[in-house]
Amino acid sequence: MSSSNETEADTRANRIDPVLAEAGWGKIAGSRIRREVICPGRIMSGGQRGKGLTCDYVLEYRGHKLATLEAKRAGLSHREGVGQTKEYAERLGSRFAFSTNGLRWFQCDMETGAEDDDLALPFPSPDDLWDRTFGEINEWRLRFGAVPFETAGGKWEPRYYQHLAINAALEAIAHGDKRILLTLATGTGKTSIAFQIAWKLFHAKWSLTGAPTRRPRILFLADRNILADQAFNAFSAFDPTAVTRIDPAALRRHGGRPPTNASVFFTIFQTFMTGEGEPTFKGYPEDFFDFIVIDECHRGGASDESTWRAIMDHFSPAVQLGLTATPKRKHNADTYDYFGEPVYTYALKDGIEDGFLTPFKVRQMASTIDEYVYDPVDEILKGEVEVGQRFTESDFNRIIRIPERELARVEEFMGQIDQRQKTLVFCATQAHAALVRDLINQVKISADPNYCHRVTADDGAIGEQHLRDFQDNDKTIPTILTTSQKLSTGVDARNIRNIVLMRPITSMI
Repeated sequence: MSSSNETEADTRANRIDPVLAEAGWGKIAGSRIRREVICPGRIMSGGQRGKGLTCDYVLEYRGHKLATLEAKRAGLSHREGVGQTKEYAERLGSRFAFSTNGLRWFQCDMETGAEDDDLALPFPSPDDLWDRTFGEINEWRLRFGAVPFETAGGKWEPRYYQHLAINAALEAIAHGDKRILLTLATGTGKTSIAFQIAWKLFHAKWSLTGAPTRRPRILFLADRNILADQAFNAFSAFDPTAVTRIDPAALRRHGGRPPTNASVFFTIFQTFMTGEGEPTFKGYPEDFFDFIVIDECHRGGASDESTWRAIMDHFSPAVQLGLTATPKRKHNADTYDYFGEPVYTYALKDGIEDGFLTPFKVRQMASTIDEYVYDPVDEILKGEVEVGQRFTESDFNRIIRIPERELARVEEFMGQIDQRQKTLVFCATQAHAALVRDLINQVKISADPNYCHRVTADDGAIGEQHLRDFQDNDKTIPTILTTSQKLSTGVDARNIRNIVLMRPITSMI
């Protein structure tokens, strides 16, 4: 077949695939060739998507994506795919970018910028590209690379940025870094990333001993029970005997002493900071944990007086990984001072542009009462107030409550949304969340008595069950949840259509 009559599929099958096979790609243990959908493309109106990115060949070895290769049919120039392959290599963090028409081969070193417009065959082998990418030999990098991702039987494949975040953290650990920070937008899978890092550390037998002699002891710290529970569930691929939850019930079972017979431990700051006589965390030796994950590490901050600084100081020998969705700002500078600059960052705008996160539209609710000044002609139902006393937005539903105002606001947003779509309503306090719940149930179209429920700290186990039902994509009831602080750090509920803010929000995140 002449090159002018070939299709791209012909060129790949007859000219490119044999060259890669000859170089050992897909044959040498630990190497593989894959076609990768890098991102699906921005979500547009009407269920459409923008242009996604798909790389013809990604050359992977020992868990690292070493090169991208863009293929064109033999009738086109081998330079035709240069722009694409460079973009793909930049996205995937690959050191090398190749483009070919099966007759001639182009190569670019993305680190040095060096290009070879007519690369001589044979094509570089996996070991060639590995040595050129990393140079020095690092035994832990090799051991981490030998542990495959836990894919739940092929159901899970890390997105490109998750792969980069995992490898960036493991690289830092392999080089002996003790404080590591990952900054990724809410909803991008930080818990999955933490799980894969822990999985590789566990199976590579990495620990503070410096030699692969034992499994590491890993601690996952969160600031909400719901986040600790979500993480505990996300780590379900571990043997059940290897994971444990440190909570008040577990402490009671152990006579007040924290459990030690596991490899991966989950708890919240509050449990660790309380205890009989001394804080629970002091029941562990300073060098007990090898690796600690601090979820939402910007909350409380890393200042000397912060919630979790005492815990971190106690376990200072451990490698500590902070996870945050918050870019560096004045109010969280101490977190960045403690951990250092992030080893990898994936921003909200990146997630939206790639199509992994949903773009949002902001709709402002107008209020007929943005502030209130007490007039003696008004009836006081409860409490005391001085004539002329002024109340502003931040006072509503905390110091002053006007039920008619809340009813008007509920009627407004309920009239604007599709009432069949799941909605989360953030309220000023738990009492406000109860009022709004009742008002929603009074104005709703649905006849179901469980249409709207409150989920706050005071709702306990029944609130947790309402949340689980709300998270279940196969269930439509409850359709709306009201809350105050409990769900503000993010909760896995991927089918929410509306978020209603019925209190002032000062955080962009």
